[in-house]
Amino acid sequence: MPRQFTPKVVTANALLEGDVIYLTADDRWSRDLAEAEVLTDEAVADLRLLDASSRHAEAVGAYLADVRLKAGVPQPTHFREEFRRTGPSNYFHGKQAAR
Repeated sequence: MPRQFTPKVVTANALLEGDVIYLTADDRWSRDLAEAEVLTDEAVADLRLLDASSRHAEAVGAYLADVRLKAGVPQPTHFREEFRRTGPSNYFHGKQAAR
């Protein structure tokens, strides 16, 4: 029996900076997961991933990441995605420096 499709977002890394980015509903990249388009239809998710994967001048390594909605805001469901979202853990720099 096939596994049920769960909500996902398209994520990648920005080509020049390497930051984690998310595809938004208005077809731009954002560094904020809260702005990501949450995909609940598998066919639409596949099309959005295909489109994102073809944008070589903007992003690399695009894939679909599982999320859950909490108060209408997407949240990672896996440690890997939370780790990517918050940045490196060896010392405070980049996104962590603002905390």
